[in-house]
Amino acid sequence: MLVAEAAVAGSIPRFEIPHWRERLGVAAGITGRGADAGRGFDLGLWSQAPVGEVMSRWLAFRREMGFSAVVLGNQVHGTEVMPIDSGCGWIQVEGIDGWVCTTPGILLTITVADCVPVYLAVPRRAVALLHAGWRGTAGGLLERGLERLLAAARVDESKVVMHCGVGICGGCYEVGSEVMKGCGAAAEGPGPWHLDLRHTLAEQAKALGISDVTTSSWCSAHDRSFFYSHRASRGSDGRMAAYSGLSPGPSRLLPTDLPGNI
Repeated sequence: MLVAEAAVAGSIPRFEIPHWRERLGVAAGITGRGADAGRGFDLGLWSQAPVGEVMSRWLAFRREMGFSAVVLGNQVHGTEVMPIDSGCGWIQVEGIDGWVCTTPGILLTITVADCVPVYLAVPRRAVALLHAGWRGTAGGLLERGLERLLAAARVDESKVVMHCGVGICGGCYEVGSEVMKGCGAAAEGPGPWHLDLRHTLAEQAKALGISDVTTSSWCSAHDRSFFYSHRASRGSDGRMAAYSGLSPGPSRLLPTDLPGNI
């Protein structure tokens, strides 16, 4: 099922997965580009924006979210998933492409600009957040993240809810045969080919026993007025922060004419 993340009221541009706070007890969503001139609300610590400006935006993001700890790192398009259940302030870990947490008040984050943020949740018990580019998708990142989540929450797959978030759509994601074959897709004809990573991840989820799966209807490339896209900008764009954490705080959805559930 397609679901559009909805704009949230506040001082920073962000969009949340509808009903996750109320239904699951989870704050989960993604920051946006925003209306400011220049690079907008770029949270890319390794992008082209000055580090001081980026960190000021991260501080504003943390204040807005109200969590006692924010976990972040420099992803490497791998399959390493780290459980984290304690800490305060900023928690920075290198070389991690996924997080699992069972402690309220810790906000998991990843930075994206076409790769798919994968949100996994066991209602009111545990969350996982994965950074799924094609290499992670091909390498079994979802399976590893699910294993870590089930072990932490002590439940089976039937209790897990999954959302494939804002990323590049299949029509905008032109790839070579190595990407297609790596993700288990046919590469027939002369190419180039187009790959829908979110569809691939949803199919992987089904094979792993996850039945409650939704997919964002936003595309980071052709919805660049709201989001960042590395491909569409030819490498010059900023980064969004996808986030997920166990939190009791209610969401404040804006009245808006943005697309709703489809």
